Amino acid sequence: FLVFYGPHSSLFIHDREVGLIEKATALIDVFTASNSAQESCIVAFRCGLQFLGNVAGGNRASQNSIWKEAFPHLFLNCLTHEDDKVSAYGAMVFYTCMDEDKTATLLDPTNLHLALGVITAYSKRPDAEWLHLIVTDRFFKCPELVKQMYASQSHADRMILLELILSKISEKSPLSEREMTSLRHIAEFLSDCFQKQCKAVLKLASPGDSEEEEALVVIRLLDLLCEMTSDADHLTCLQSCAGLLDTVVDTLRLTQLAGKQSKNVFTSTHTASLGSDLTHAAMGFKAHLIRLIANLCYRNRENQEKIYQLDGIPLILDNCSIDDNNPFLNQWAVYAIRNLTENNEKNQELIASMERQGLADTSLLENMGLRVEERDGKLLLKSVKKK
Repeated sequence: FLVFYGPHSSLFIHDREVGLIEKATALIDVFTASNSAQESCIVAFRCGLQFLGNVAGGNRASQNSIWKEAFPHLFLNCLTHEDDKVSAYGAMVFYTCMDEDKTATLLDPTNLHLALGVITAYSKRPDAEWLHLIVTDRFFKCPELVKQMYASQSHADRMILLELILSKISEKSPLSEREMTSLRHIAEFLSDCFQKQCKAVLKLASPGDSEEEEALVVIRLLDLLCEMTSDADHLTCLQSCAGLLDTVVDTLRLTQLAGKQSKNVFTSTHTASLGSDLTHAAMGFKAHLIRLIANLCYRNRENQEKIYQLDGIPLILDNCSIDDNNPFLNQWAVYAIRNLTENNEKNQELIASMERQGLADTSLLENMGLRVEERDGKLLLKSVKKK
């Protein structure tokens, strides 16, 4: 290996022609099968993978040859190896050899285990850069693969996948149009997942529920949807997702009801009296529901009207009190009311009439920077500056 270790592309072409790739992968295959812990074997294993990584760099023909010899079992054995460097070098080779067509081969049910194996390996080595890149720079360009992975994963591995999606949309560097399109498809898929799984979060109202892991997935899905709707590139597609806004309002109503029926994680509190083992899981959940409603209604007349029809405005106003379990709840409610009433007299009149009837707390509206005025026999909701 060391004789041919170097960055000369002309040498790599010769390596492939004389069959060194096949010999190297065969020898590496022997190392993976032996499970030898001897330092000399581990060093040779690492060198073999480094050799393949260098051969693959910038050479499509060599990448194809390595893929043919190593896919899928050799890649999987390297990725999940106990030695950190073997796993890292194996991930480097896997990443370098992948392209759009090769990623698509993972959609085959017989190959999906390799994609799932990457997540398993990442769960053990969350700082592994190459494993991170395989998912964020390769897998995420194939939304159908993300869907299949999610459907086949445990709740724990779903959490990891969702964290990686969050890291991708939080990247500072600009994304290509291809990446943006793929992420929009993934966003729509996450909307569907939230709608199907959202009621699982109510299990957190019963301490010790064996299905708590699914509830944590729902919480993470909500976090992701909030972040995506805070980005103009994803907002429009999520604003038009069928059933999403209805589901969010319904979930807010159910959590509000659950919190009033008994003392649990959804009960509003000013003293943080609930145990930390309960509060940490649902901390901020209701606030994030209102945040998502606010985002979905941002300059969107159809969604403003839908909230009116769903009787969602009184629900939002009912969740404006200080709540230690939901930091910034009041601020998100203010933002939601702002977005719901912007250029919408119907929603403005509803809130104004609620105040007149005593259904909306006057002091609450004042704290939100709103005041009801009567002009020409008509109630108007006006914005006022706080002193």
